[in-house]
Formats: sequence, C-alpha cells, structure tokens
Amino acid sequence: QVQLVESGGGLVQPGGSLRLSCAVSGIRFSSYTMKWYRQAPGKQRELVAEINSGGVTKYADSVKGRFTISRDNAKNMVSLQMNSLKPEDTAVYYCNAAWITGPYWGQGTQVTVSS
Repeated sequence: QVQLVESGGGLVQPGGSLRLSCAVSGIRFSSYTMKWYRQAPGKQRELVAEINSGGVTKYADSVKGRFTISRDNAKNMVSLQMNSLKPEDTAVYYCNAAWITGPYWGQGTQVTVSS
C-alpha cells in the first residue's frame, strides 16, 4: 500500500518560514521523482517544486530563491523549506510521487500566510 503523509503546515506571518515534510512508504522511493504541488481556493493545482532520482531540482518561477526541495532516500522523505513566505503562498500543499507507477498523492497540508 502506497502512502504519502505530509506534515509541517500551519499559520505563519508574511516573511516567515515553514518546512513541509512528506513521509513515503510502499514504493521504491529513491527511483521516484518527488514533487510538491499547491492549490489555493478557487485556483488550479500548480507545481511548486520537484526533485528527480538524481537530485536535480526544478522550481516554479513564483518560488525560485525562496523555496528549497530536498530528499532523504535513507528516510524515504521529501521536504520543502519555504522562506520569505507571502500571502499568495497560502494554499493546500500536496506531495506527489511519480515514476513508472503512479502518480501517488498525499492528503495535503494547509499553509496559511497571514498577519
């Protein structure tokens, strides 16, 4: 059974930081490209960041220089460090795993950036 479980969301003031984590089980984690998506109310789900099996990363223009994706293959975890948060970063953030099988999704974690 494949499981992706996100954690680390919450309420933060503009300019603050949060670190999201996604614990993965049931797949050969090291082979999968891992992605973070987000969906704000009334908007389509958008790709925020991804990291492939070789550690190559890509980011949406809106988060470049502020967000950092990383993976720990020994712990089957992927993380998203979010700095300099803005109100427009408010969304539900989802972890995603894709390779030959999948994609698989987590249940999401809410991030709210507000003063």
